[in-house]
Amino acid sequence: MINLTIDGIAVSVPEGSTILEAARQAHVNIPTLCYLKDVQQIGACRICLVEVKGARGLAASCVMPVSEGMEVHTNTPTIRAQRKLNLELLLSNHNRECTSCVRSGNCELQALCKEYGVDDYPYDGVKKETTVDELSPSIVRDNSKCISCRRCVATCNKVQAVGAIGPAHRGFQTTIGCVFNRSLAESPCINCGQCIVACPVGALHEKENIDDVWAALQNPELHVVVQPAPAVRAAIGEPFGLPMGVSQTGRLAAALRRLGFDKVFDTDFGADLTIMEEGTELLERLNTPGAALPMITSCSPGWIKFCETFYPEFIPNLSSCKSPHEMTGAMIKTYYAEQNHIDPKSIYVVSVMPCTAKKFEARRPELAHDNMPDVDAVLTVRELARMIQQAGIDFARLPEEDFDEVLGDSTGAGVIFGATGGVMEAALRTVYEVATGKMLQDVEFHAVRGLEDIKEAEVDLNGRTVRVAVAHGTGNAKKLLDAVKAGEKQYDFIEVMGCPGGCVTGGGQPIVSAKDLAYLDVKTLRAGALYEEDRNKPLRKSHENPSIQKLYDEFLEKPGSHKAHELLHTGYTPRAQYE
Repeated sequence: MINLTIDGIAVSVPEGSTILEAARQAHVNIPTLCYLKDVQQIGACRICLVEVKGARGLAASCVMPVSEGMEVHTNTPTIRAQRKLNLELLLSNHNRECTSCVRSGNCELQALCKEYGVDDYPYDGVKKETTVDELSPSIVRDNSKCISCRRCVATCNKVQAVGAIGPAHRGFQTTIGCVFNRSLAESPCINCGQCIVACPVGALHEKENIDDVWAALQNPELHVVVQPAPAVRAAIGEPFGLPMGVSQTGRLAAALRRLGFDKVFDTDFGADLTIMEEGTELLERLNTPGAALPMITSCSPGWIKFCETFYPEFIPNLSSCKSPHEMTGAMIKTYYAEQNHIDPKSIYVVSVMPCTAKKFEARRPELAHDNMPDVDAVLTVRELARMIQQAGIDFARLPEEDFDEVLGDSTGAGVIFGATGGVMEAALRTVYEVATGKMLQDVEFHAVRGLEDIKEAEVDLNGRTVRVAVAHGTGNAKKLLDAVKAGEKQYDFIEVMGCPGGCVTGGGQPIVSAKDLAYLDVKTLRAGALYEEDRNKPLRKSHENPSIQKLYDEFLEKPGSHKAHELLHTGYTPRAQYE
């Protein structure tokens, strides 16, 4: 352990720690911009500068290692003046139209400028040419807002192992973009949106569908139906000042109803339906000699595009099941339409997702039937929050309401889809009972929970040991698939979620600042809300959902039927890294 003082406060930290890490242990706040915990520490922005007694000049605290007896000062007149100067220099090349920026009020640069009293622009100079890339169905990239912090680059390369973006040129001419100045739409970008949640400013944001949804809601000829994903309820309260880690299911349903949707269904129903189809598919593969194993889940569109782009040899291993919101959309435009005598062409399905890749997914031609997309529009949680604010709805004071029957009914297995390991656990709850004919005494499979990069478990199904694995984030998926390709690992069933932590920290969730990420375990808190809701559900296994049973009795016949395959299953094809 290394002993030092920070602003006169004695602190002891492990050898190899940085001054920034030591300061946070001493509850001393040092501002940062380019630093992102566990992702990037490069000292580029020079906002985290500190004074070290006896040292020449100022030190970047995020990269400066501590030493025995070190005396650090973080709040001297020199430091405050230097931080303000550095902020003014950043603003010299920054598009300062803050009032119209999607990140206004939640921008780390804006917050620091307010904190350090930057109210003038003494270094206003030549601006770089503005480039706005809007060709992607999911992500908009605006270089006029970029501060070249490289947090998006580190996330795309180190965490997601995609490498769609990177720096070009040097010094003042540095830009962040795709190779050969291509659009994100022409790059290997998987649309996961992790670059958006890493960005401290408004240089990256989702492609909005708010106006499309408002227009649909005002169209008297459309029957507009909405469905929120499991992870939405774990985060939708945050933009309205409610605590992180508390599920807001009842308020979510109430808010959606007040926005004017004709029906408020729940993607959790589609998650239960996915388990019925996916579990049946898994058992068929396990019992069919030569079937493609391991079977790999197909709920995450970012992961699916990653597989199609970088690991096309694993496409036969992908489950043919559509994702839960696509299944629910298909049932809304068939079963629900038929039961209520509504023309499917007049139904407009809106999905509220924690994921920007769902916008890309909804446009895939494979996810349509009768020349109609299963889902017409996708909103992120951030977009839904803005709509609720625009409508003047006081979310925090809403009374709790239920989703509409039948496609709003779900079990605890459906809600845990939002956390890494949740799809695997939900599937095992049903597959075990269907395969063995025995009732599970404990439905919680703790071996597949948690935030380890890769989790492994074995399950006994009537004397057959089924080997399973779970990976979250495509960087971890790459490690897992490489091990399978090399013959180092053998599995029967694999769950992959495209985002670290699963959907709870998807690219469409409320953005948490780097400062708060240093102290909050966002993945665990949001996942905890889902597990808590699961524990409180009267039914916790997908096959026990009476509305799922009714759907099969009245419409789909049985899991894996011809009709189920026609409406609920799909296929995928290899795609070039540069299209």
